[in-house]
Amino acid sequence: MSDNPFLDPARQADLYGDPSRLAGRSSALMRAKTAGRPVLDVMVQLVKVHHRHAQNLGLVVDIGCGRGTSSQVLSERLRPVRLVGLDAAPALVAQARRRVGRIPDVGVSFLQGDFHQLPVASAACDLAVAAFCLYHSPRPENVIAEIARVLAPEGLAVLITKSRDSYRELDTLVATSGLDARAAHHESLYVSAHSRNLADLVKLSLNVITTEHEEHSFTFDGHDHVAEYLATNPKYDLSPGLYGKPAALAATLHEFLPDRPIATNSTITYVVAGPRGGRP
Repeated sequence: MSDNPFLDPARQADLYGDPSRLAGRSSALMRAKTAGRPVLDVMVQLVKVHHRHAQNLGLVVDIGCGRGTSSQVLSERLRPVRLVGLDAAPALVAQARRRVGRIPDVGVSFLQGDFHQLPVASAACDLAVAAFCLYHSPRPENVIAEIARVLAPEGLAVLITKSRDSYRELDTLVATSGLDARAAHHESLYVSAHSRNLADLVKLSLNVITTEHEEHSFTFDGHDHVAEYLATNPKYDLSPGLYGKPAALAATLHEFLPDRPIATNSTITYVVAGPRGGRP
């Protein structure tokens, strides 16, 4: 069992068994954003720039598709013949199926599965996307090797992650408030695949075409807002009475700290790659 909840198989049902927790955390973070391009816009643009056949894609695989947000964007903006969204969490796959309706001329399906063993034939995939999911593997290089296996000779992979020190100011807030005195000492959630090592991991199996880093800034309005993000953040050891309960967590913050905006940041890294021996 790992101390990192992203790498602990026993924690996955707790983390992703209820899609509303992920939705609430993501919504709070996006409302706090003050700088940085929308990730899905950048992802689509990178495909259009670097894939020779971006307007005529066959199979697209969205690895770690979560609630289906990225799958919907890829389907609507790139119009592939077929898109398969894959996620390890059955509850997220079920929500993706409900959220993503029929898209004309695009066959969209969602599968529950392990990204270490992609349910795709070798050399069958024109585009593979893995956004904010590789750090859920203790050996992300094995996942990237699977992506290399399924890519067609002119296929493209777009892999996206965060910096290892993302949102470190929140560690200080949580520790100072007494919610988790060791908050600043916990291992980064992104330790296995982060901004500084992703390109090197990709190079083990694929030809890196380009790497882009972009600083994203966030400002939470105050305790009520940041509590929406912290309440289900798996990094912190919150008491059972606070985990998953933003109002109770906000009340604790108000009790021990003056209310004020909280600024933090994260570097988002995009690695675009193709099969060895060729460029899309």
